[in-house]
Amino acid sequence: MGYLHLSITELHELLKKGEVTPLDLVKEAIDKMKADNNNAFEYIMEKEALEQASLLTKCEEDNPLWGIPFGIKDNYSTKDVPTCGSSDILKGYVPIFSSEVYQRLINKHAIPVAKTTLDELAMGGSGTTGHLGKTYNPWDKSHKHQVGGSSCGSAAMVSAGIVPFSIGSDTGDSVRKPASYNALVGFKPSWGRISRFGLFPFATSLDHVAYFTRNVEDSAILLNVLAGRDDKDSSSSFKEVEDYTLNLNKDVKGKKLAVIKEIVDSIDNKDIINAFNSSVEKLRASGVIIDYVHMDLSLLKAIYPAYIVISCAEATSNNANLDGIKFGQREDGDTYQEVIMKTRTNGFSELIRRRFIIGSYSLLKENQNELFLRAQKARRLIVNATNDILKEYDGIYCPASPSVAPLFVGSSDKLSNEYLIADNYLAIGNFAGLPSITIPLGFSEKLPFGVNLTCKAFEESNTFNLASKIEEVIGIKNIIAKEGE
Repeated sequence: MGYLHLSITELHELLKKGEVTPLDLVKEAIDKMKADNNNAFEYIMEKEALEQASLLTKCEEDNPLWGIPFGIKDNYSTKDVPTCGSSDILKGYVPIFSSEVYQRLINKHAIPVAKTTLDELAMGGSGTTGHLGKTYNPWDKSHKHQVGGSSCGSAAMVSAGIVPFSIGSDTGDSVRKPASYNALVGFKPSWGRISRFGLFPFATSLDHVAYFTRNVEDSAILLNVLAGRDDKDSSSSFKEVEDYTLNLNKDVKGKKLAVIKEIVDSIDNKDIINAFNSSVEKLRASGVIIDYVHMDLSLLKAIYPAYIVISCAEATSNNANLDGIKFGQREDGDTYQEVIMKTRTNGFSELIRRRFIIGSYSLLKENQNELFLRAQKARRLIVNATNDILKEYDGIYCPASPSVAPLFVGSSDKLSNEYLIADNYLAIGNFAGLPSITIPLGFSEKLPFGVNLTCKAFEESNTFNLASKIEEVIGIKNIIAKEGE
């Protein structure tokens, strides 16, 4: 049966009692990774993990991450470990420094066992655009359904019971949406709460460090370690780091949550609506005040196009250094211009090239007012409307997705309200830099779906407490995919 289906807190208790060792856990994780068929790994850190685990002999009882294996998305720099962002253009790149997130976990003697797959350079939401091909949803043994992206490998790894937590990144919903598709807790904190030093930049004003766990308490434990000022990242906050586990008392009487009616109304799946309505009634019975509020439909429909323009423009700028000259793969050419052209043409997938074209076009002087600046103005209006709701409420509570994990084959109506609103509204949390968490809500056709809570900036403690109560009333936590067979 093994141990890695257990939570961080459960594993820590076993490690304290000496019933299991870090080496046992690492060996189990390696065996599971080698047997896994979900294409979740860019690089299995077998040698590195075994060496580190063998050095851990005396359990640090006050350190819940001691000896715990984890995965990390392959867009985080890891010293002396291959890091390619699931892109051919960085194939073979081995960083000479580590990201702050990775280093903080190492300092706590957590053990990295794998670099996980992602949509190439974290652009995409399907888990299909990385250079190793599709990453599969562990809940579907037939491999017909997506795991979600861009943090696909990290989600699959935790969902399959290989590790109790894994690090991802979230620029629009890249952790919180896969969490919904995989019955996981997916959390991103306020912008600046965790250092992004060493995280490959996609869209700098939207990028957040984020991660997957199987319960809310484990998510709070991780933030205790990862949060805090880092002088290497000037955008990281000076705000004091709280102990985010102290307020998980589920005392929520009188707390106020807002449900945005237009988001819920755009969802067609009756299983999701029924499960959501049931959770609303249970929370009300627990003393939470829940009101249905309105948000301008035109603003909700503007979220996705504004996100695409802003993120593509920032990605174009951020990835200009991937030219075959400084590092990474290089194509031959007679001039440096030819080297750059061939390298970028052959090194990027069609999706990446398309996004760079959108970004470059939006940044052209003659187009900036109509595209880039207009998108920024739309973002400001969306943020203002969101903050207006949060002036009166402790959080915004809505289904995390309008569906279970989509099929690889098939397409959705990209102009429908369901796609434009319910499928993409989570980007509000990135636009405004707010703490946002997805929690398992239920199942439809044996596949999971989740609910999302977004709260005020730097109110992570309140977010976790509300999320803990939501988790309690729904009653789904600490599950792995094999249990859904």
